[in-house]
Amino acid sequence: MKKAFLQLHAAIFLAGFTGVLGRLISLNEALLVWYRMMFAALTLFLIALISKKIPKLSLKSTFSLIGIGGIIALHWVFFYGSIKYANVSVSLVCFSAIGFFSVLLDPIISKRKFEWIELLLGLMVMIGISLMFHFDPHFRTGILFGMISSFLAALFPILNKKMMSLHQPETITLFEIAGGFFVLTLILPVYLSFSPVSNLMPSLSDFGWLLILSLLCTVLAFNLSVRSLSKISPFTVNLSFNLEPVYGIALAFLIFKEYNEVGISFYIGMLIIFLTVVLQTIRVYRQASIKL
Repeated sequence: MKKAFLQLHAAIFLAGFTGVLGRLISLNEALLVWYRMMFAALTLFLIALISKKIPKLSLKSTFSLIGIGGIIALHWVFFYGSIKYANVSVSLVCFSAIGFFSVLLDPIISKRKFEWIELLLGLMVMIGISLMFHFDPHFRTGILFGMISSFLAALFPILNKKMMSLHQPETITLFEIAGGFFVLTLILPVYLSFSPVSNLMPSLSDFGWLLILSLLCTVLAFNLSVRSLSKISPFTVNLSFNLEPVYGIALAFLIFKEYNEVGISFYIGMLIIFLTVVLQTIRVYRQASIKL
């Protein structure tokens, strides 16, 4: 259990950099994710090839993992779209709604008993979100993209929990990232027809940031988060990922000086979100101790 929590929070810390990198990279959000998943998929395939551990899956499992990968790809597109249309802080505040969506979706998809304590913790996160940022109408599109991103982000740990009982974390990561790249490749021409760009190729600086985003914040972080699901529930993973905005916003404050846009209620909201993660972590540890 302790190792799983360390893996989870290492993944969250790495994920905290994605918002800043999304702002530093000048590419359109869909192209950004397309390059991110391409580099990550190639890296994972090379690792599997060198280690001679290329997995063979049934057609059903392959399509299931590709489908989950497609959800991940769309989550990232909406996440970076939120950054482009608003800013890093707004996008990450919206991302905190993942805990609220998870508490509603997990019992339905996993067919488990609904727990009121999880709803309470999810509502605490929503209160924290409402306090953290004054949602200016100027950020309306960014907020909408951010909430869609949060909803999609709540889905894939729940779906991955089932996959963990069937496949190794490395297999899941490879097929989902490659599957997400495949799905996004199909969608990209349509997306770009609605949101045209003048340049399809990344600049030299974009290329460097994309490599960091792909290797550290995607391959390593994704693998760590999937591994943590072997011991931790999807709700706890989703709720813990509410710390990602704390890390990301701190970096955005430091690098882009976005602290000029927030007040005291923002910090109170962040404290509430942090408290919900601590409470759920304590709750999970107690439950594990009782079972032992």
